[in-house]
Amino acid sequence: MVFSSLLFLFRFLPCVIILYFITPSCMKNTWKNLVLFLASLVFYAWGEPIYIVLMLFSTVVDYINGGLAGYFVNKDNKKAAKFFVFLSVVINLSLLGVFKYTGFITDIWSQITGMHISVKELALPIGISFYTFQTMSYTIDVYRGDAKPEKNIINFGAYVTLFPQLIAGPIVRFKDISVMLKERSITASKLSYGAVRFIIGLGKKVILANQAGEIFNTVTAYTGENLTTISAWFGILMFALQIYFDFSGYSDMAIGLMSIFGFEIPENFNYPYMSKSITEFWRRWHISLGTWFKEYVYIPLGGSRKSMSKTFFNIFIVWFLTGLWHGASWNFIAWGMYFCFFLILEKLILLKVLDKLPSFFSHIYALIIIYCGWLLFAWEDIPYHRIFVGAMAGKTDAGFINTNTMYMIASNAILLVLLIVGSTNLPAKAGTWICSKNEIAANILKTFFIVGVFLLSIAYLVNGTYNPFLYFRF
Repeated sequence: MVFSSLLFLFRFLPCVIILYFITPSCMKNTWKNLVLFLASLVFYAWGEPIYIVLMLFSTVVDYINGGLAGYFVNKDNKKAAKFFVFLSVVINLSLLGVFKYTGFITDIWSQITGMHISVKELALPIGISFYTFQTMSYTIDVYRGDAKPEKNIINFGAYVTLFPQLIAGPIVRFKDISVMLKERSITASKLSYGAVRFIIGLGKKVILANQAGEIFNTVTAYTGENLTTISAWFGILMFALQIYFDFSGYSDMAIGLMSIFGFEIPENFNYPYMSKSITEFWRRWHISLGTWFKEYVYIPLGGSRKSMSKTFFNIFIVWFLTGLWHGASWNFIAWGMYFCFFLILEKLILLKVLDKLPSFFSHIYALIIIYCGWLLFAWEDIPYHRIFVGAMAGKTDAGFINTNTMYMIASNAILLVLLIVGSTNLPAKAGTWICSKNEIAANILKTFFIVGVFLLSIAYLVNGTYNPFLYFRF
């Protein structure tokens, strides 16, 4: 089940909201958390019920390990506490390794040794990359003293399984949400904000991301005789815009739903395509993942507190793991190493150069590097990268441009403008300006806009067949 589906919008979500609001807010929200916990299990089980066992196992394991780590921290027995943190990390990473990386590892072993190992391919449990990171952060934060152990397993289960951000984040650390699990208020402003934010995210996903994705799929389906240089460049541009609106749209929907249920969770995107360096880009893109790696990998390794070579090694480790986290394939590792190179280069000298340049040039530099990076990310098939890069470099039988390419670009010109403008803060600035001139008129326009986006999104869902979610595969 996905947010951008009629089943979710008109059956599952209304039922959950009604149940949630008729449930009393007693016992420090335990009953409301139970509704969310059970609803989340139903949401998760809709596509793959067998993996509920895996999620419940992870929940119980980290509940116990976190509780024991907290107990021994209070007893000033750091050695015993550290053991349970270690146990939590090992179990979580083992689960992730078995379900996500077994095939990749056996393929590498077969290539190195020549020994073929037959392994049954396992379906990747949806959201496992996200909820394993969340549960690991819980035990680590308890050990550090940044969070208190959760004694109520229903509250902890709700934290692990919360369906609004279960599948693709944002990654929510327990220390950021522990108080809200027990003490949260549901106000009219939160409900209004949540509904608006959800609809904006739905529009991003259905109206913009899906249309960009269809164009990208059309281009990638071209044979060598039809793939022109311009169509290849246009195709990757559509992928770059698709993945932004797909993922940021999902994050908007998650943040909106959490607000409806009384939670406030961190932002995950901050107009990343407006960045003027790769360093800035990764402070704006998938913020929760970057924060997780910074707090639980980069800083514990020493961060930038030691020698320059040690700092670069720490950056390398973080970006190798970031690439690997996204998928069990060489293209994702190459993608991580690609950005690692530019981050180190910027730290060495390039940021000083960029600071002296007009912002226009530094922005163009960042966009080019980001754009080329998506080439590595778009396909797991490495040979296909070479075909596409060759076409972009002019090595194609179809030539530089043809009538089919011109028609495709011309017929999607309005969509392209909407995608480019929508990836900047210009719409937000325009809304603020209108509000400053006439707040009543602004509210009327906002209402019509939100209703229009919702109705148009539903129309697309009713009539359309293309409705993927890119981060399902991660």
